[in-house]
Amino acid sequence: MKKILLYGVGIVLVFVLWVVVRYWKSDLPLDELKAKYAPPPSRFVRVQGMDVHYRDEGSARDSVPVVLLHGTGSSLHTWEPCVQQLKDDYRVVTLDLPGYGLTGPHPQRVYSPDFYVGFVADFLRALRIRTCIIGGNSLGGGIAWQFAHAHPTSVAKLILLDAGGYPTVSHRKPIAFSLAQTPLIKHALKRITPYPLAVKSIRNVYAQPERVTDSVVRRHYELFLREGNRQAFIDRMEYVPYPDNASRIRALHVPTLIVWGAEDRLIPIENAYRFQADLPNDTLVIIPGVGHVPMEEDPAATVKAMRLFLGTK
Repeated sequence: MKKILLYGVGIVLVFVLWVVVRYWKSDLPLDELKAKYAPPPSRFVRVQGMDVHYRDEGSARDSVPVVLLHGTGSSLHTWEPCVQQLKDDYRVVTLDLPGYGLTGPHPQRVYSPDFYVGFVADFLRALRIRTCIIGGNSLGGGIAWQFAHAHPTSVAKLILLDAGGYPTVSHRKPIAFSLAQTPLIKHALKRITPYPLAVKSIRNVYAQPERVTDSVVRRHYELFLREGNRQAFIDRMEYVPYPDNASRIRALHVPTLIVWGAEDRLIPIENAYRFQADLPNDTLVIIPGVGHVPMEEDPAATVKAMRLFLGTK
């Protein structure tokens, strides 16, 4: 019996050693990542001790800018398919939120909703933007409506794509989210980062996984390996899930566009209808055959809804 037990322990140790050797990943050099993922029109601005990666695009420099925020584990690149279709008529600002992309971690490792609202205020101040149309997907959507709640005179319109805001039961959650919330295992994620994990996690938020390209997975994976981002991802998960914000959402009176993927399994479509019921001044657009990131999976339908809401020029 003792020999069998020792044999079993040995097998486990060999497997653990194989995983460590096979999937141990060092941080990627920031200069290398910038060269690949921050060509023009990318810029950097100093905010709260961080060099924040952002893009300010579009020919309509005198118009109210559209500021778009990404979701958990993502970057400003998630909006690029939409930006390319909008920038001829609108000024569009995108950025890597603290903890993600090339901006990287916050020095104090704080990623609460209040922190992000304050950060967005400081970022807009740094760009001398006094009034904007603010939108976001998932985490970014949650930050967007909370910013509108805290700074109502700074927001002309609000755009929410599969946004966070209510307690929810996910029908399908990316495995990376679950691992980052699991004791002991989450610490291994800081160094042991399998590429297949990135593939599975990204496909998980698409309704049609075959639409996920190798370049999209590679970008997510490499930016995740930016120094400090893996720890930041784990730190951010401490603030999940959302409490019930219905009363705060009802207090919003800014014109709001709600866009939702009909096949979203992370923040299900019931939440879209909750936003619609609680917001006094809203427009709801459901995009069929799309999951949690409609701006990636169907940018044409997303831009169509945005243009109708913003006003086509």
